[in-house]
Order: sequence, then structure tokens, then C-alpha cells
Amino acid sequence: MFTGIVEELGEVVAVEELPDAARFRLRGPVVTEGARHGDSVAVNGVCLTVVDHEGPEFTADVMAETLNRSGLGGLGPGDRVNLERPTAVGGRLGGHLVQGHVDGTGEIMERKTSENWEVVKVALPAGLTRYVVEKGSITVDGVSLTVVDAGPDFFTVSLIPTTLALTTLGLKQPGDTVNLEVDVVAKYVERMLAPHADRARGARE
Repeated sequence: MFTGIVEELGEVVAVEELPDAARFRLRGPVVTEGARHGDSVAVNGVCLTVVDHEGPEFTADVMAETLNRSGLGGLGPGDRVNLERPTAVGGRLGGHLVQGHVDGTGEIMERKTSENWEVVKVALPAGLTRYVVEKGSITVDGVSLTVVDAGPDFFTVSLIPTTLALTTLGLKQPGDTVNLEVDVVAKYVERMLAPHADRARGARE
């Protein structure tokens, strides 16, 4: 489990194409400190498993489902990525509960710059709109953010200077793809209430 508080801005070193998969080598001296085989690291919000590491670099395998569901398939050597290790039990929950299970991708529509922050508008896939609410939480490229406006097919977030300087969100431009993970609590609530909603509809009919 992660919190969406990015620890460092890492870099893709190499990408090896495999049948229905890819092997990524990434550089991140903070997240590799004390790393062991089998540890988890969130890369742009995607939970990956460390299969090998040496010095400040680690290797992770990415299966086809993850490549299709997220924007990792579009990354190449030199691209910057947000890196975060799992939160320790009893540690501070600085953002919100993030699984590292990306629900889909969005596209940055526009950026509006202010003196002390930027407002970023992101296109939202139709299947995720019901989970995004004003002042709710959403994870964008692994960054825990608060939704400012929730539209029918978009949402906006405000980014403070620290977020702009220390994450990929300071580099993304209109047209760029971002990974999205909605609040898992909303999905569980929907699942639990679905049978009751079906019974209510049946009673009305």
C-alpha cells in the first residue's frame, strides 16, 4: 500500500521488449536504498516488483495487462518517473490509501499557471467518472491529489510548487498521458451496494 507521496523523481535507464511484457531498468537512489528482491516500488503510480537491483538501479518486469492499462508502455530511456516505496505499518499516511493498481489513463487537456500554483485539467475515461467527486482524492501518475472540479468527462487539480518541482507533473504538457487510480473505497462501496440497488429496481418494476 502506498500513500501517493512521491519520494523521488527517478529515470528510465532501459526498456527490454519481451513477448507480451517488458523489462524496465530504472534509476532511483532513494528507493533502492536497502532494497531487496521482491520489494514493491510504485512507478508513476504502478506497483512493480523489484526483480534485481544494483547500486542506484533496479529492474522490474511489466506484464501485458499493466502495459495496456497504464502509460508505462509509452516510456523510454531518459524519461522521468515518480517513485515511491510502500508505506510502513504505523507510518504516516500523508496522502490517501493508494494500491498502485492503475484504473486507466487520462490526457492532460490544459494547464493554467498562477503565481503560486497551477491548475491542471485532465480528461477522464467514461468508466471512471462516477468515482471522482469534488474534493475527493485521486492519484495522478502516483501523486495523491485533491479533486478541485469534477466534470462529466474531466477533472481538475491544483499543483503547489513542491509538486511541480519534485514530480513528473511539473513536466507534463497538454496531450501527455497520465496514469489514474481512483479512490478504492468508492469502488468497494459501489460493489457492496449493487445488490441492494438491483433489488430496489426490481421492486419498482
